[in-house]
Amino acid sequence: MNLLYSFFAASAETSVSATHEATLNDAVQELVDKPEQAFSAIGEFFVNLGRSILSAIPTILFAVLILVLGLLVTKLCLWLISKGMSKTKLEVTIKKFVSQVAKIILYVLLTTIVLSILGIPSTSIITVIGTAGVAIGLALQDSLSNVAGGFMLMITKPFKIGDYIIVNGTEGTVSQISIIHTRLDSASNQAIFIPNGQAVNAVVVNNSNNETRRVDLTYSISYASDFRKAREIILEILENNGMILDDPTPLVRMMQQGESAVVIAARPWCRTSDYWDVVFDTNEQVFDAFRENGIEIPFNQLEVHITDKN
Repeated sequence: MNLLYSFFAASAETSVSATHEATLNDAVQELVDKPEQAFSAIGEFFVNLGRSILSAIPTILFAVLILVLGLLVTKLCLWLISKGMSKTKLEVTIKKFVSQVAKIILYVLLTTIVLSILGIPSTSIITVIGTAGVAIGLALQDSLSNVAGGFMLMITKPFKIGDYIIVNGTEGTVSQISIIHTRLDSASNQAIFIPNGQAVNAVVVNNSNNETRRVDLTYSISYASDFRKAREIILEILENNGMILDDPTPLVRMMQQGESAVVIAARPWCRTSDYWDVVFDTNEQVFDAFRENGIEIPFNQLEVHITDKN
């Protein structure tokens, strides 16, 4: 049986090869016998191709012209949108976000118009865009959640550009809120990008939202030092600082009796913009005043006892 199968397979292969060879031979023979007709057919093909290209040139040039004009009109529209929103009382965050969305819509519209001019049906373009949108949506689910997060940030407005925030332990000044992510500039001028989906679902601490802020300071003195004198020194420093508010009244009380020190808590209030100046100035002034008035600042010490067993 195997021998018989091999025979028929070889015969079929030989028959196909012979057919192809015969077709090729017929074409060559026809070219030799009737060269004028063959070259005439080839010439007619290239003539038709040239006519098609020539007839399409006006359409292509018109599409290019529309594309160039469309780009200019799009830039003009974006400029007008930006100029118009600059005269409104909207926040900078909303203005930039609206500009980004408008830019995407205008470019998609221009692409659709140019493809329609080239002869591609608008229904086909919309179908392709819809199909591509579904495919991209399935492939980029996280990115779409970030886009939705961007819209939620615009609606809820937990922070705006210029605010100093803390998101999941990451802190910095908000410099940009785009469709996909929020950019923070850290105190050391590092650019930090947080996906909008995480920013919406995370606990956000906004240090710039309120006009005033309490400064939490603690100072340690030894048990041998006079607590009431140390308290008076701190109160005097706070009262003489012009950045510290009189209302609420600064609070200075004993916070804790630690193992090796008395901990004093100072709770002044200031404008949010003056927060760090108050922190640094107060710490430096308290340190100098404690040294001048003999208030001992404790520090960790190690005592070593040597026993002579002889």
